[in-house]
Amino acid sequence: MIRFLPRWGAVLVAMSAIVLSAPVPVSAEPTGATVTWAVQPADARGPDGRRWIEHTLDPGTVLTEHLAVRNFGDAPVVFALQAADGYLTDKGRFNMLTSGQESVDGGTWITLPETVTVGAKQTTVVPFTITVPPDATPGDHPAGVAATVTSAGGTVAVQSRVGFRVMLRASGTVTAAVAVEDLSVRYERSWNPFSPGDVHLTFTAQNNGNVAATGDGSVRVGELFGLAGRSAATDVPELLPGDGRKVEAHVGGIWGLGRLTTTVEVTPTVVSGDPAGADIRPTTISVTAWALPWPQLVLGVLVGTLLLGWRTISRRRRRKLARLLEQARAEGRESVRVAD
Repeated sequence: MIRFLPRWGAVLVAMSAIVLSAPVPVSAEPTGATVTWAVQPADARGPDGRRWIEHTLDPGTVLTEHLAVRNFGDAPVVFALQAADGYLTDKGRFNMLTSGQESVDGGTWITLPETVTVGAKQTTVVPFTITVPPDATPGDHPAGVAATVTSAGGTVAVQSRVGFRVMLRASGTVTAAVAVEDLSVRYERSWNPFSPGDVHLTFTAQNNGNVAATGDGSVRVGELFGLAGRSAATDVPELLPGDGRKVEAHVGGIWGLGRLTTTVEVTPTVVSGDPAGADIRPTTISVTAWALPWPQLVLGVLVGTLLLGWRTISRRRRRKLARLLEQARAEGRESVRVAD
């Protein structure tokens, strides 16, 4: 929430809807009339079918691009246009900074008109300029562009916007590196002694490269000093440069027989563009934890106790039987001497 126009006591609420696939109309009511509109990439003639704009450019390059604003309403509308740095939300959806947040990266490379007026049931193509700084560092510099309508209602103003991502990559060495940090391992045993437990683990996947990347990961848990073990696959979601995301995984079929060595391997993959010649940096990290098979130990103690008890009772019975037999023999010998 951004405080806006304090003299009027109005509050501007930013409602972002950055369209990533086919344009989805968005509705708002700026003056009591419903406005429905969409924004999508275009060429000079109109929408060109792209889902978003993507370019790899040399530092110092100046490029003209286009966006199309479609007004589905019954009256002309003045839309505010905005470009800003792009980012991924906690749920992995692409978004862009709000008007109250300062852009410092790809959003500053884009220059476009402040407003555009689109007639009823009309589509207007707006050219804009992408200027790559001469000192731009190699790699991705994500941004977004959007058309905005502000709805006024009493002392509250609601800003609704819709747009698309602009993926800008400065040429140079592409490095895809996803580090595994803060690896935490927890063994969850099954109290059924005839069933193994699970290893649950969490870690932070950190994009230390300069391009958007995902990762194909694997987890292996070894026990009995590596003589036994289980493996499972895990995927790292899309990460923009500098992004970190928590990843969870679990490996089943682990008995917890002493020392458990958990190894996580992640091989990054470049999300878009030409990955040829990219510097791909796999990551491997291991941690060791200890787990005792308490259910099996308890079962062993119970079985051992039962066996010891059975053995003790059997010995007592044999001894008693031997005493009875010896007593019977003694009585027999005594009866023979009396008869004589």
